[in-house]
Amino acid sequence: MLGAYGPQAALIRFSIRFRGVVIALACVLLGYGLYTLLEAKYDVFPEFAPPQIAIQTEAPGLAPEQVEILVTQPLENVINGVPGLRTLQSSSIQGLSVITATFEPSSDIYRDRQIAGERLTEAAAQLPTGVAPPIMTPLTSSTSTVLVAGLSSQRRSLMDLRTIAEWTIRPRLLAVPGVAKIAVFGRDEKSIQVQVNSDALQRFGIGLNEILNAARHATGVRGGGFIDTANQRIVLQTEGQSLTPQQIAGTVLASAAGTSVTLGNVATVVEAPEPAIGAAAIDGRPGVLLYISEQYGANTLEVTRRLESAFAQLRPGLEQAGIVLHDDLFRPATFIDTATGNVRSSLLLGGALVIIVLFLFLFDFRSSAISVIAIPLSLLAALVILQRFDVAGLPSPSAWLSTMPSSVSRTSSGGCGRTNIFLNRILLPAWFSMPVSRFAAPLSTPPSRSSSSYFP
Repeated sequence: MLGAYGPQAALIRFSIRFRGVVIALACVLLGYGLYTLLEAKYDVFPEFAPPQIAIQTEAPGLAPEQVEILVTQPLENVINGVPGLRTLQSSSIQGLSVITATFEPSSDIYRDRQIAGERLTEAAAQLPTGVAPPIMTPLTSSTSTVLVAGLSSQRRSLMDLRTIAEWTIRPRLLAVPGVAKIAVFGRDEKSIQVQVNSDALQRFGIGLNEILNAARHATGVRGGGFIDTANQRIVLQTEGQSLTPQQIAGTVLASAAGTSVTLGNVATVVEAPEPAIGAAAIDGRPGVLLYISEQYGANTLEVTRRLESAFAQLRPGLEQAGIVLHDDLFRPATFIDTATGNVRSSLLLGGALVIIVLFLFLFDFRSSAISVIAIPLSLLAALVILQRFDVAGLPSPSAWLSTMPSSVSRTSSGGCGRTNIFLNRILLPAWFSMPVSRFAAPLSTPPSRSSSSYFP
């Protein structure tokens, strides 16, 4: 008697009496659940790391002890007062200070970055002369790397490859929505070097400061101001910037008795690579690597598709220049596609088995149909709730680790190529050692057929 008048009985009576409303609500839930499923963001891992801010400050020419005392410690004192700060870690090496601030998991990372940025702006004025302003690295996801690409060539030098990667490919990829930063690894970064002859300096009585000032003036760009007339204001534009070693070598340092001493008289001006601080290899041959990191909260699959579209636009021009583009050295989207494909197949097979079991054991079409309809609606309702609270289930590590090959395979699906080398047995910890800048060295080789190494 109690059950006939309880809430369960009332719900059943309402559903039977207003069956049209129930069917309409079920259709709405089905449609919105499918929409949520299709719009869900997928990544290799959920966001497992607490909010972090990485601050890098370049201090050219300073020893590690000087960097620690003059740069790192003053910046730490400024960051220590940021609300919600949990831990503060720092590293001082030759010419570079790196500070990592970790905040409480419940804090707002965007607010934390804003407060830290305001304090760093004030601290920049207190740093020694010659030290660059502190820079917060772009906000990335926990796994960070969304794609690793590389350049190799048998016709072009490493300096040409590095120049193309820095000034052609990198700006194009940074324009892709969802990309946070791109770190370029490789030797032979192009530079114009002024190699001073000390004997010539003594002979002409010229100091190093004069050479530095002359080189800066020759390669710099300055505004010419303006001239006001009775009718208009004329803007002046300066021209004559020296761009080649020959033009820089012709810069006049001093004039005496009708004779001019040029930069080429006291130094050798050449176009040469900067001193190497690292190297990269593709298939065992020297090359250039691009580590592409995605923005915090971005969809790995969508960002990967946009990057591949950008690579497709760049490929014809690179091939004409004799450069081979490797855009599949490391592709996490392949793992996600494999995992979601396996989950999809398992759900379809499990659903078919559930339907068969229900009809065989219940021997009632209406009861079986109710169960068959209720199960997917319950799953979709749970998905909507998880997505609404921003805890939607992403592919778990066990789901896609079980699908990874443990041997070299060039014909693996998804264009991953030879990147899957013993991933699920050996190289999984290497995922968490991705570089943060061109000064940071990866602690181990990432799971790809590419490798990079940095040395002091």
